[in-house]
Amino acid sequence: MFRLAHISDIHLSPLPPVRYRDLASKRITGYVNWVKNRKNALECSVLGDLIDDMKAQKPDHIALTGDLVNLALNAEIDIARAWLEKLGNPHDLSVVPGNHDAYVPGALQKSCRAWEPWMRGDDIDNGGRAPQFPYLRQRGGIAIIGVSSARATAPFMASGDFLPAQAHRLALLLERTKQAGLCRVVMIHHPPVRGATPNYKRLFGIGRFQKIIKNYGAELVLHGHTHLATHYEIEGTNGATVPVICVPSASQSFGGHKPPARYNMFDISKSENGWSCEWSQRGILTQDNEITAIGTHLLALPSH
Repeated sequence: MFRLAHISDIHLSPLPPVRYRDLASKRITGYVNWVKNRKNALECSVLGDLIDDMKAQKPDHIALTGDLVNLALNAEIDIARAWLEKLGNPHDLSVVPGNHDAYVPGALQKSCRAWEPWMRGDDIDNGGRAPQFPYLRQRGGIAIIGVSSARATAPFMASGDFLPAQAHRLALLLERTKQAGLCRVVMIHHPPVRGATPNYKRLFGIGRFQKIIKNYGAELVLHGHTHLATHYEIEGTNGATVPVICVPSASQSFGGHKPPARYNMFDISKSENGWSCEWSQRGILTQDNEITAIGTHLLALPSH
């Protein structure tokens, strides 16, 4: 049995000191949003308690689907690197970037270079440069495939993209890992599902992503971005359906307009028909911000 934890939308707080010149860009709107809405809703103490509870469940691997920072300030990116070092070593933790990690032009490259050890495919030497996506990691019988949907956008936009170059590489990785008999888990920040989020926050390339999954298959898709606990399905190979699962922000306190902090745990085992998975959720349900069990059920994974 392989135990995979899923967290997302960390939004590390508090913000480091912000200079006036840092705000001469889209960051001014993000900063105002932080002060008015997110400053009191996203708490580092909530995040710390959630991580402690998650680690107590002894996952074999952690999948983190983006938005480590808020405005992608240089200081934030460095703070996030230090936080990743405490969270887990690169062998046991896989990360993909989110739109906040690519908040302004140039930020995505800085983020990915700083966090490259957690975004590095097996047997790949990126030479200190930003990693290429998607990347592949094999842990036991599990193939962890990290896709990047992050891009810099205009003010009041939070969209992402999935372009043909990534689609081509994803197809190759899915086919290769299928032939190896692995359980394929795809990580992406934006939801690859139509209607899952408003248009200004959507993924451009949903049809392209779904076509790849339909043609080559996958067993599980994990994403973030919406700060919601959702479970969708998209079409896989031979008429099978592939679960697409999101988790609320790992730092959201109780009482906000989004669900409070939560993490997912997937216990994946080889079965006679392919793979079986027990999906459990733990997080906050009451205003005392205590981490507790939310629910457990069997998740149907498609067989090869």
